[in-house]
Amino acid sequence: MNAGESLPVVQHDVEIQGNRQSWARKPLLRAVYRRFHELISSRLDRSVPGLVVELGSGMGSIKEVIPDCVTTDLFPNPWLDRQENAYRLGFADGSVSNLVLFDVWHHLRYPGTALAEFRRVLAPGGRVIVFDPAVSWTGRLVYGLFHHEPLGMGIPLTWDAPPGFQPSDADYFAAQGSATRIFWRGEEPERLRAWEVLEVRPLPSFEYLATGGFSGPQLGGARAFGLWRGIDRLLSPWPGLFAARLLVVLRRT
Repeated sequence: MNAGESLPVVQHDVEIQGNRQSWARKPLLRAVYRRFHELISSRLDRSVPGLVVELGSGMGSIKEVIPDCVTTDLFPNPWLDRQENAYRLGFADGSVSNLVLFDVWHHLRYPGTALAEFRRVLAPGGRVIVFDPAVSWTGRLVYGLFHHEPLGMGIPLTWDAPPGFQPSDADYFAAQGSATRIFWRGEEPERLRAWEVLEVRPLPSFEYLATGGFSGPQLGGARAFGLWRGIDRLLSPWPGLFAARLLVVLRRT
């Protein structure tokens, strides 16, 4: 797959089914994801009334940390709560307090169109929490060489869907660098004027990279992961060199 290209949208479900097999046989990957979900949980604003919703929930593992989270995806699966499309959500206006996108933002071909829909369903003061790849020097090397999805760092940002676009027309799009470009590098900042950017936090995550993700080999056993975690702490002052994950928190103004 090359930057800007697309595949049939059913590719999302193909990957979910494959990821379930890796999830079952990789306890360290599950442990790392639990830490990510705990980080996301700490950013929820529980003072805002409404539902906590995750888009693109995949296997729905976020419920292990946030049990009341409404899990959704493009395709129905028995372990998920709802079928939803980011470009046209089935939630009432102002009924959502926190909207979580874990490894979903880089699949949004039209992020501005999606953000407008997020704004509709969020209550005043509600949050969008994005957790996505960070394209630092390390991220560019690892994701660029070892991940099947393109980085998309050089393609034009297509903010809004074209006239006549229907959510059912959404395809499988991927540009791993999208969140880095929009939130960390600050490309086209005027596009976020309707939002308060509360946090943009690039995170070294050699602990995650060492799991091999869902498709790669794991580097070392359980004992090695304490070392990787320590390395992450040591390298955190230099995100431009070492960040592999990006945490973003937006608030509906």
